Amino acid sequence: MAAINRQGQRTDLTSRQVVGKLESAEVVGRDAGESGRQVQRYIRLTELAPPILEMVDDKRIAFNPAVELSYLAEKEQQALFDTMQAEDCTPSLAQAQRMKKMSQEGRLNTDVIYTILTEEKPNQKEKMSIQRERIDRFFPRDFSEKQKEDLIVQLLEGWYKKRQREHER
Repeated sequence: MAAINRQGQRTDLTSRQVVGKLESAEVVGRDAGESGRQVQRYIRLTELAPPILEMVDDKRIAFNPAVELSYLAEKEQQALFDTMQAEDCTPSLAQAQRMKKMSQEGRLNTDVIYTILTEEKPNQKEKMSIQRERIDRFFPRDFSEKQKEDLIVQLLEGWYKKRQREHER
């Protein structure tokens, strides 16, 4: 991409002499089977501090959050890395976007990074699952998943109240 951007008088690389960044990324992307925007995202990752980039390479940080984190200042990235190491966690896309925004507003610091990273993420909440085969026979065929869930909760509430009444006796 750098060669395309610096091609000067050469016309054998593209049909025009001057090619902008997005157009260069499109050319490179076409050759690599990627979109120009995706090529720009890959290039953006070069702005990451080496230890964070290594986490991306090792698939410990997802690609899209990493792109957002690449906009943080060097000191902010170091504070982020230190916090990730200390808390054994990585940011979600939403968390990375919030950190980027706060950085741009000049409000990102170690305390804010810690607060954002230690929030419970929706995918970290414990979930309970029951095999469908175990319960489907108890419901009419036309019951939706929500109807099944609502009925199960309703029955559990009744069972809980009954137990409380028995305990009070």
